[in-house]
Amino acid sequence: MSQKKISTLFLAIVLIFCFSENLLAQSHRIATFNIRWDNPGDEGNLWKDRLPHVLSLIRFHQIGLFGTQETLVHQLNQINEGLGYLSIGVGRDDGKEKGEFSPIHYDPKLYQLEDSGTFWLSPTPEIPSKGWDASLNRICTWGRFKSKDGARFYVFNIHYDHIGQQAREESSKLVASKIQEINLEKLPVIWIGDFNVTPDNAAYATILADPSWKDARLVSKLPSYGPAGTFTGFDWERMPDGIIDHIFVQGKIQVNRHGILTDNYGKKYPSDHFPVMVEIEF
Repeated sequence: MSQKKISTLFLAIVLIFCFSENLLAQSHRIATFNIRWDNPGDEGNLWKDRLPHVLSLIRFHQIGLFGTQETLVHQLNQINEGLGYLSIGVGRDDGKEKGEFSPIHYDPKLYQLEDSGTFWLSPTPEIPSKGWDASLNRICTWGRFKSKDGARFYVFNIHYDHIGQQAREESSKLVASKIQEINLEKLPVIWIGDFNVTPDNAAYATILADPSWKDARLVSKLPSYGPAGTFTGFDWERMPDGIIDHIFVQGKIQVNRHGILTDNYGKKYPSDHFPVMVEIEF
């Protein structure tokens, strides 16, 4: 075979290999969604009425893995039953089923759970506890997952305190430290949740002070889709102006899209927060 034919054959093999790699690349839709606890005082926005729209939103946007916040145990079960998903997490008050969860829900047809845990956002993270100047117990639930294409990664889902600024700053430090402690394999990490802070807050800046962390909204290949805020308080007339629900990424993760989803029904929202979704590739 001539040198020219060999070179042509080699080039063809390389192109086929690259094309095959692209075909095998799988994108993942991951979200954070504060669903609002089942408060019987939410007249006009009761959970029983919102639940079908929460489920429809997840289905329509084909979100295969997502964290929720303010989730009571019956809400967690209803979401999983409605979607055919599984979840990890515990109640923040007793480490079992009492109080709000910050669970991670996932489609078992797409993801396999390898390991999981929950810790409290406090100086005593291994036991149910309230930290610093926080008004309530706060937790972080984490899981290590393997996707059907073989990608392995971590997800950490948090809900920071809505009152204590010191608690929020210390929570950022604690979660970052815990991720280093848990992620011994140095796998890609997705850190999601209701941080209760906008990007101008020190608790947000504390995370990005480590250059290995990126705000998915800022590194998305496409411009972020949606409004300038994520909290509505169920007020249809309100224009949200502060993003307090965030998704951070670390490691070999490409963010293709980032969106704040404003799905609604009859001038009503499925929750008092908008879900935030990313489409990523590992």
